[in-house]
Amino acid sequence: MWSDICLFLAYIVILLLLAWPLSSYVAKVFEGQKTFMDPLLRPLEKSIYKVTHIDSLKEMDWKQYCGALLIFHLLSFLAIFITQLAQGFLPFNPEGQIGLTWDLAFNTAVSFVTNTNWQAYSGETTMSYFTQMTALTTHNFLSAATGLAVAIALIRGLTRKTTRNLGNYWVDMVRGTLWILLPLSIVLTLVFVEQGTIQNLSPYATATTLEGAEQKIALGPVASQEAIKMLGTNGGGFFNVNSAHPFENPTPLTNFLQTLAIFLIPASLVLAFGRLVKDNRQGRAILATMLLLFVLFLGAMYASELYGNPNLSALGVGSPNMMEGKEVRFGLGSTVLFSTVTTAASCGAVDAMFDSFTPLGGLIPMLQIMLGEVVVGGVGAGFYAMMMFVILTVFIVGLMVGRTPEYLGKKIEAHEMKMAILAVLIPSFAILVGSAIACVTDAGTSATNNAGPHGFSEILYAYVSSAGNNGSAFAGLSANSPFYNITLGITMLLGRFGVIIPVLAIAGSMAEKKTSPVGAGTFQTHGGLFVVLLAAVVLIVGALTFLPALALGPIVEHLLMLKGQLF
Repeated sequence: MWSDICLFLAYIVILLLLAWPLSSYVAKVFEGQKTFMDPLLRPLEKSIYKVTHIDSLKEMDWKQYCGALLIFHLLSFLAIFITQLAQGFLPFNPEGQIGLTWDLAFNTAVSFVTNTNWQAYSGETTMSYFTQMTALTTHNFLSAATGLAVAIALIRGLTRKTTRNLGNYWVDMVRGTLWILLPLSIVLTLVFVEQGTIQNLSPYATATTLEGAEQKIALGPVASQEAIKMLGTNGGGFFNVNSAHPFENPTPLTNFLQTLAIFLIPASLVLAFGRLVKDNRQGRAILATMLLLFVLFLGAMYASELYGNPNLSALGVGSPNMMEGKEVRFGLGSTVLFSTVTTAASCGAVDAMFDSFTPLGGLIPMLQIMLGEVVVGGVGAGFYAMMMFVILTVFIVGLMVGRTPEYLGKKIEAHEMKMAILAVLIPSFAILVGSAIACVTDAGTSATNNAGPHGFSEILYAYVSSAGNNGSAFAGLSANSPFYNITLGITMLLGRFGVIIPVLAIAGSMAEKKTSPVGAGTFQTHGGLFVVLLAAVVLIVGALTFLPALALGPIVEHLLMLKGQLF
């Protein structure tokens, strides 16, 4: 146990040591300041603008910014959709993978456009190398860059005064891709390859087992997809079992680096926010709130999995029951750390199946996503989702003290509150309505692998993961059907753009406002009190929204487990 606690502490310390210098670099990139990468990337950036006829000096208001974002994603969806349908006729397909059905192609295209990477398919038996590289891996970069762009647009809205301009979406996306995501991915890919992650275009290998049977071993360009899968908080694995596969995650070092990569850019962006608003305390306060929630959830999951299932102990299994469903190569602590990080950061990569966790151990990943993926969260998305709770917190404090709520000197008024509420409610609506429909239809219930509350958790988690743009699966649900492919695809769209559009609307309205001077009655948003209040608001909103659903699933399953009933 103590070795696991040391692992958790080392993780947080190393994360902060890496995120702080990276935050300075991120701030410089989006402020247009000089960086050490400029001699290499500036000419490439200018070439991209020249070829695409983009005026990099022209700024956009929030509606233009949002319009450019939506048009790009529509075209991205069509590109992925068509590639999947036609992959049987495209190159780099040594295994002769055929085109996908239209509903699976729709679901997967939506999934990778929205940074969800929900996979209702087995990658090694469904996708060609061409599809994996050009459609899926490419959009791992582009969807993550969009999250960065929206976060930067919101920061500009909070810092600029009496203007309608939020920057240029195309420029922000290009700079996020070239200066941040691509260099980090190249470095991490090389480290993964050195550790044993495969990277090739070879046909699948055939091996003879000890029993004399033939076994096909899937190969492919794995390391390059693995790096951006983690750094972009995408989560889509090359193989069906994701990071539990030794070709994706071969050593304890790669397992630890993957967990670091998931949090690295989201944490550094929060600290970069403090630099961009010229007050580092603001960024530190938000990151402290995120890490406070993360430590609480990590501790809860670890305690539940350490205790294990008492019914297994009663059968004489004893303490090893804690490893049921875990990644046995890396141990309990590493598995729990990976599982907590990936669901805290809307990544969705997994090295163990939550379906095999204890009921409360499975509740934690679900709850982290239900809270809006604000426990550090995805690239860009975690920051702007948490900012919606910041607005709610400031508004509540304003009501308590009888002052007009302000944040960074700008008044929070009716328009901002309406948009913040929409950003919080739309994903929640998609989760609860989608789960309800699935639970009362044969198409929904026939896909579960378990009865009772565990089967309900399998359904609920699918919609939670989709709306939160996480992409991890609870396991046990046969989701590759027209019903789930379509309903989960719609849920992903609502979870992504139902948040982005209100966020950009807030950014636009805040940019037009003047800044009020700080007074004696101004509520400080950088101290310990604010951290506690913000964390409380996140937990209370999540509890009020989802406690009834959780009570029908993992909570009642836990109580029944203690009485000896299993599902």
